[in-house]
Amino acid sequence: MAKVYKKTSGNESIALYLGKRDFVDHVESVDIVDGVIKVDPAELEGRKVWVYLACAFRYGSDDLDVIGLSFRKDIWVKRIQIYPVVGTRPANTPMQEALLKKCGDQGHPFTFTVISLSLALSISRFKPFIKDKCFLPLQSCGVDYEVKAYIAKEADDPDEKISKKDTCRLIIRKIQFAPGKVGAGPKADISKNFMMSDKPVHLEASIEKELYFHGDPIPVNVKINNETTKVVKKIKITVEQTTEVLLYQSDKYSKTVLTEEFAEEIKGESTLEKTFTVIPLLSNNKEKRGLAVDGRLKDEDTNLASTTIIRPGMDKGMQGIMVSYKIKVNLLVSSGGLLGGLTAR
Repeated sequence: MAKVYKKTSGNESIALYLGKRDFVDHVESVDIVDGVIKVDPAELEGRKVWVYLACAFRYGSDDLDVIGLSFRKDIWVKRIQIYPVVGTRPANTPMQEALLKKCGDQGHPFTFTVISLSLALSISRFKPFIKDKCFLPLQSCGVDYEVKAYIAKEADDPDEKISKKDTCRLIIRKIQFAPGKVGAGPKADISKNFMMSDKPVHLEASIEKELYFHGDPIPVNVKINNETTKVVKKIKITVEQTTEVLLYQSDKYSKTVLTEEFAEEIKGESTLEKTFTVIPLLSNNKEKRGLAVDGRLKDEDTNLASTTIIRPGMDKGMQGIMVSYKIKVNLLVSSGGLLGGLTAR
């Protein structure tokens, strides 16, 4: 194990150890979250040590929680009592065995199994707009996962005040590996008639597959049949990200993440069949407000948020935020315009 992630409580009574902070959603299953808590019983004063894994929808900073309002909503929470030890625990993973060597006799392993496949991926740096003159929080909004160890008398007693010095936490990420089988890509077509012309312009756009990885070139196949006397001046391709916020209100935000124009002239009564390649990247959109990106740890680079893969029977309410993408092809025609679109992940 090349790196160990450690966080110690303010009173140094407990310390949280993780061997990794990225846990993968394989579509059919999710990696277990395993780690070790080091406990010094001397400062517990009869209290217990707990650890929880929480998936939360966050739409404001903790610094704003000064008027009794919470800007965080837990979507899914699971708790385990670490000390004193109760019941039986699963066999240690190789990662836990390595961490226990660092912690010594005071180390206590824990394992969380994420059973629900409906839980969202980690999404961050999403900043909503000011809409309808209603000020929405402009702090980072998104979905995150937190592993937190704490000292308390009970696991979740609303009347018990837990001091920050009795806690330690690490943010982790739930990331997605694309399924091995990828379906055929979508296709869309449109025709448009223009004034003073009895014949239309036909546009067909398609992509080869429905899913592409971050940074992959996306070939867009375009077929144009210009039966009019007008001239097609340019072909414009845009990629739009649509983010649907499901929890605090049902709302959608769309932002263009790529716009490219291609100087292709198609004269009247002629055709064109050509493939244009586009690559939407976060590096070209870092100054745009309203984008959703994959979860970040500190200041690490990340990507545009991955598409939310809808599974049969999925509870969309547990997603918090859903992301999708659409490719649009627009023909700029002399004295008019023509728009066609298709969707892709």
